[in-house]
Amino acid sequence: MGILTTLIIVILVISFMTFVTFFGRLPALRSTPIAGLHRLIWVHIPASLYYVDQKLTSGRVTSSTVKFFNCMMFDRHPTVVIFFLVIFGAGEVLFVPAAWPIVPLFIKFTIVVLAPTPFFTLYKACAADPGYITPENHAYHMSLYPYDFTLFHPGRLCKTCNLIKPPRSKHCSICKRCIARADHHCIFINSCVGYGNHHWFVLLLLSSAVVTSYATFLGLSILSEFQKSIYPEWSVWRPSGMSWNTYFSIWALGIRGYTRIGSVTLLTMLTSPLIWGLLAYTTYLIYCGTTTNETLKWSEWKEDMRDGYAFARPLPSNRQRQLYAEPTWTRWPVQPDRIMVTTSHGQPPNAAQQIPGEGPWEKMTSLSDVTNLYDLGFWDNLRDIFLSEPFEEREPVSERERPRHRNGGGHPP
Repeated sequence: MGILTTLIIVILVISFMTFVTFFGRLPALRSTPIAGLHRLIWVHIPASLYYVDQKLTSGRVTSSTVKFFNCMMFDRHPTVVIFFLVIFGAGEVLFVPAAWPIVPLFIKFTIVVLAPTPFFTLYKACAADPGYITPENHAYHMSLYPYDFTLFHPGRLCKTCNLIKPPRSKHCSICKRCIARADHHCIFINSCVGYGNHHWFVLLLLSSAVVTSYATFLGLSILSEFQKSIYPEWSVWRPSGMSWNTYFSIWALGIRGYTRIGSVTLLTMLTSPLIWGLLAYTTYLIYCGTTTNETLKWSEWKEDMRDGYAFARPLPSNRQRQLYAEPTWTRWPVQPDRIMVTTSHGQPPNAAQQIPGEGPWEKMTSLSDVTNLYDLGFWDNLRDIFLSEPFEEREPVSERERPRHRNGGGHPP
């Protein structure tokens, strides 16, 4: 096996593992082969190895490595961050010195500007407080959002932190804390993505996508110029009349001529679409006014509606608030006007349960009939991600003034 073939195989394996790690747990891909591959790699294979060890050694091998395994899977550690830094750093160390003597001044300027951005945004995303909820700042996080009485109901206690859960929060079993506006725990930043660092996570994806795309474009340009010096009719897109065998042979010749540039270009060409895809999905969630955690909850509601277990009724605007569990004021310009609950028997809740709201219960059959309280439209949702006080001088938004998505709900369909 030649060096070039080995290099291509290594790059393909890295790209494949990155793809499965990035996309395998996304709610939108839950029932796809990608999610199946993620479960195979991270659930079924470890479980099979544990089973084999139990049969052969009565668990001696796994018991000796259980602490390491638990640390790797269920505790914070910088392994993936280091991997990210090594891949990005090694790529730039290989690419930039080789390309520097042969690119014009303007390209050198763009390299100087763009090359550090993924490292800076990675540092900020890792170092920023993602929104840890403590007794000292609990009141502040309670005032950020109202309970929507659908995904989040007042009075729910986090038994680990011993705090009332603020709206949109979630306890992270890896960070061992409750996170405000929790999106997901990201191994690439060794932290949760939440209220305090969501904007840095978006900028990390954007900067990484731009740098890898730019490296791909620049690398292909350099390789193409080299190949044209040997084959004047050469083009990045296969010229008509040229066989695929000849086309790939010329590519291999170019990569051998510029091994460092060629190897990095191959890596960025394969990984850049993955990063753009994750950025597009993250942007889509912002557009919908939801988080990854909330998307999972909406998926559960969709199943409950399909099974006929979801019911809703109006919430009066002058309702009596639960002062021990609800904030008296929030900065959010929209307040809930409906409560939605599930039952286990497919019948409306019993009046003796004293559930908030008034009027008869209506069976909900589609998410298109439900409005996402946390969706104010794309630009206001973006302001909420990037600004600490996005609605400081905003008047309350009426239901008529709110932007409505096609699915009516402002959440992933």
